[in-house]
Amino acid sequence: MKDLTINTATAFDLPPVFAARHLIDGAWIDGGDTFERVSPSHDVVVSRACLGGAAEVNAAVAAARRAFDAGIWSRIPAKDRAAVLLKVADLIEANVERIAVQETLESGKPIAQARGEVGGAADLWRYAAALARTSHGDSHNSLGEDMLGVVVKEPIGVVSIITPWNFPFWILSQKLPFALAAGCTVVVKPSEMTPSSTVMLGELLIEAGLPAGVCNIVLGLGDPVGSLMTTHEAVDMVTFTGSTAVGKRITQAAAGTLKKVALELGGKNPQVIMPDADLENAADAVTFGIYFNVGQCCNSSSRIIVHEDIAQDFVARVVELSRKVRFGDPLDDSTQVGAIVTAEHNAKIDGYVKDAVAAGARLELGGAPLRVEGLGPQFYQPTVISGVTPDMAIAREEVFGPVLTVLTFRTLEEAIALTNDSDYGLSAGIWSNDIHTCLAFVRGAQAGTVWTNTWMDGFPELAFGGMKQSGQGREIGRYGYEEFLEVKSLVMRVGRDSRTPWVARSED
Repeated sequence: MKDLTINTATAFDLPPVFAARHLIDGAWIDGGDTFERVSPSHDVVVSRACLGGAAEVNAAVAAARRAFDAGIWSRIPAKDRAAVLLKVADLIEANVERIAVQETLESGKPIAQARGEVGGAADLWRYAAALARTSHGDSHNSLGEDMLGVVVKEPIGVVSIITPWNFPFWILSQKLPFALAAGCTVVVKPSEMTPSSTVMLGELLIEAGLPAGVCNIVLGLGDPVGSLMTTHEAVDMVTFTGSTAVGKRITQAAAGTLKKVALELGGKNPQVIMPDADLENAADAVTFGIYFNVGQCCNSSSRIIVHEDIAQDFVARVVELSRKVRFGDPLDDSTQVGAIVTAEHNAKIDGYVKDAVAAGARLELGGAPLRVEGLGPQFYQPTVISGVTPDMAIAREEVFGPVLTVLTFRTLEEAIALTNDSDYGLSAGIWSNDIHTCLAFVRGAQAGTVWTNTWMDGFPELAFGGMKQSGQGREIGRYGYEEFLEVKSLVMRVGRDSRTPWVARSED
């Protein structure tokens, strides 16, 4: 541990314990049981949230249903919906620090990354506002002189939005503004571990003038809150981000009502390193890709596939950089890696590492929990494991921590085969100065996003989502927006007497 870069506890006055309440039909609702969130980094209670049940879910869904059917949001001009979304974006930027501090305390992520997440989310709201105004259907005037066809797009209806703990503000902003831009009404359930930033956003929605009932927030556990939001007959669509196991259960539960389901699930994302790559930049990107957000990221590049001719040198580069990455107090502006979300998850990460070493993998760095002076126990060392074989659990399953696995290859075909040898297909990347190599990899990789000579760059204009067991449907971009729309075809006859009668007319 002495050769690692550790930021010990800083002097910081923690804010008061945040009281998180339900938002139903424009009113804040409290009462009943509560859930106390203990900060994974500071080991103190930082929020106290209401625990909802069937009564709160039914009330929230009923409010969303009334608001949608009344047309107070779904049938107003798109420019008016866009105006509200733009106000929300401005309010987000005005409240970045307050929201980011609370998210850091609840999630354990570094404050600098929390600020980037919250502030960057404003751009998603602005892009969604632009889509609201520019969305349109199609017309077909080539169907014959007496026919006109029009394809229109209408909001799907009431949407249940269920979000995870790792990027609670960003992932909500990948869903909510696009649903609202389409004219939908929603019920949101954040993770019970990170409820506060969603409630804070609810405050901003009210301040921006969103009508009552259009966005409702119900706090609580997956069972019963999330389960009922998935099966409720008055809900038209469910959009969920989280584990693949839970996503499968949601799909099964929603089958009873045949509601639409959109899922953004796990990943086991590879970066392929070719011998002709810019190894300095590639090593930096790999280091970022595994430690960003404490490795608790669906897009984490948790496995690298390195050409055997450069593998030893490249791993040494990554290990050297890993020692310089700042682990520790997430409230320190210079910290790059904070705390693991729960003690149970920290133990799970450690179990994957211990099992891999027992199976013959080599520990190049780390491989154990990390103690940080003055802070709680939920930290894990930067960890690099080489000698990994494709059959090991650590190479196939989503570890969700600061643990990098290294595999090697000899040919591009073998690298593509290793890339696709996974149940997941969220993202992948390649490093090479040969454009033909990059394009061949892009064509062959089974992933929803493929990066070449970069990692984790994203833009509101570009759709995000996975193949295989990484999910179904897309988020953000125009494709993500259209997930919340139904397509309706209008077939109109121009003249009444221009067609031959199907039933013969009787003669007078």
